Amino acid sequence: MAAAVVDSKAMKVPTPLITTSPDRLNGTPVFAGTRVPVQTLIDYLEGGDPLEAFLDNFPSVSREHAIAVLEVAKTALLAKAVAA
Repeated sequence: MAAAVVDSKAMKVPTPLITTSPDRLNGTPVFAGTRVPVQTLIDYLEGGDPLEAFLDNFPSVSREHAIAVLEVAKTALLAKAVAA
């Protein structure tokens, strides 16, 4: 799978976007530079909450960072699309 290209200088987001460490939340993928699990953003959106609600509750994640992670997820999902 090809990695999505994100211009981190233009959007002022960390590179890499997501990190894991066995010493931090048992290896759960988190927004780089935070202890906020990426799954938490997905849970908010699946629950019908707007992005703003997530950002309000997790101020250590910038809007640009959250959108960049969603763009990577979108790219990965679309790369797996199968013709009907």
